Amino acid sequence: MYQRILVAIEHSPADKAILEHVRQLAAQMGSELHLVHVADGWAARNFDRFQLRESEEMKDDRDYLAKLAADLTAHGLKVSTELAMGDPADELIRLAEERQVDLVAMSTHGHRFLNDLVRGTTVNRVRHLVKIPVLLVRAT
Repeated sequence: MYQRILVAIEHSPADKAILEHVRQLAAQMGSELHLVHVADGWAARNFDRFQLRESEEMKDDRDYLAKLAADLTAHGLKVSTELAMGDPADELIRLAEERQVDLVAMSTHGHRFLNDLVRGTTVNRVRHLVKIPVLLVRAT
């Protein structure tokens, strides 16, 4: 059913919830996991425009993705990683289409009211604009 799952990685404690869920799902379905973190700082958003070097934060993001991939691979899963740069929602939507994934998996924080307007924009944009199923797992 789900051959390739894009997993949005925040580089935060919220990742634990989504990773545990997709690890089990991928093991049961034989799915490949594509871990994506979107760096959205100034250097990342202007990386190509000004031909910048990777920031220390971006290097740390790559290391974090590699660590997560190694852990999942140790559980027998096929895993790839990607560090995207720019607006998180735009990049996740673009990559879901370009990488031809069957499912997008993301953690959500369960914000309410004004907080949801400010912090929930990535999840809302992705779930409304991709043409494939989106799995949302609430972070604890």
